[in-house]
Amino acid sequence: MKNLDQRNQIIEYSLKLNSTNLSPLRSGNISLRGREDDIEGYLITPSGKKYETLKPEDIVFLGLNEDEKNNKVNKPSSEWRFHRDIYTNKKEAYAIVHAHSPHATAVSSHGKPIPPFHYMIALAGGDDIKCAEYATFGTEELSNNVIKALENRSACLMSNHGQVAFGKNLEDAFELAQEIENICHQYTIALKLGQPKILSFEEMKKVLDKAKSYKKG
Repeated sequence: MKNLDQRNQIIEYSLKLNSTNLSPLRSGNISLRGREDDIEGYLITPSGKKYETLKPEDIVFLGLNEDEKNNKVNKPSSEWRFHRDIYTNKKEAYAIVHAHSPHATAVSSHGKPIPPFHYMIALAGGDDIKCAEYATFGTEELSNNVIKALENRSACLMSNHGQVAFGKNLEDAFELAQEIENICHQYTIALKLGQPKILSFEEMKKVLDKAKSYKKG
């Protein structure tokens, strides 16, 4: 079977979506950039299957120039479109994790960016975490909104939906999604106490410079 290692890795991290409560049952999706028959594309979780039942042959390959094909044995995740568009627009993206994580989804329902109440905001690549405007799941409109919210960012919220994060591999993308969920949890707690203090633009600029070497330290 082609890309067997990548298919097994997608299944491994799909199971982690459930075991870490980052995304329950069938919700969320995972993809990994790859090639098949000299076609550049990505492998993505199928639509509507519980992660605990996934087998390598269930993982769907789509080319970057390919729309969903109805004649496939397994249909790709309904969110294949924004996965494709992230890979097309972000050359540094090699893995994507989309999750309906509880706190990120709750914060996303307000449709607002998360301001720099904590310096770890910088892990998403900027001085705030953007929230993509709402659009029906699986649509081109939603994909366009996500790409806009990811400008100069490696993660964003999706209004009334959840979050999406990408990285140079699945471990990095998954870890970033966990960080986003943790930040959203902290933010909801902070708001219960009132309006949190916001770090200045100057401070966040210093933090962003330091964050470049954060995982190397």
